[in-house]
Amino acid sequence: MSDVLPAFSLEHRAELLKIATASIKNGLRYHQPLAVLPEEHPVELREPRAVFVTLTIDGELRGCVGTLEANRALVANVATYAFAAAFSDTRFPPLTAAEAPQVKIQISILSELEPIWFKSEAELLTHIRAGVDGLLLEERNCRGTLLPTVWQDIPNPRNFLERLKMKAGLPPNYWSDSVQVHRYTTTCL
Repeated sequence: MSDVLPAFSLEHRAELLKIATASIKNGLRYHQPLAVLPEEHPVELREPRAVFVTLTIDGELRGCVGTLEANRALVANVATYAFAAAFSDTRFPPLTAAEAPQVKIQISILSELEPIWFKSEAELLTHIRAGVDGLLLEERNCRGTLLPTVWQDIPNPRNFLERLKMKAGLPPNYWSDSVQVHRYTTTCL
């Protein structure tokens, strides 16, 4: 993996979770994400990082939104995507004030994308590291990603790849020589 994720201290983890929680509360009150000034945070949290924020209630998905691009400071992305997971995930209605106390927040900080080189679907399956890799699949105008945490529900690489294709808007048995796949790892808070 070309980009090894740094270890985050307990204090940094707590700060990121605090920002995510505050951004959701800000959304409930003001209908916008928390404004975060990166320079007010430790340098480790100012680094540009791709991130996904996942919300669950009683173990059930309630929202998951993020970015694969490390284009903004980690603290800013956490605030933006915590808000988006709560209020803009099109699979769910906006989070309500009654639901907010029940929400569990998970922040997944992504490594850089690494291309996987393969000549066939069978070869691709041999390169996928079950339980480790998040995957991004791209085919023409179709694109989908599954975080490494999805392996908990889909431990079989073939089934994982089928679900990834469906997430990208393709049939589960679809294959083409132009399919591109990238992998990444995550640090979860």
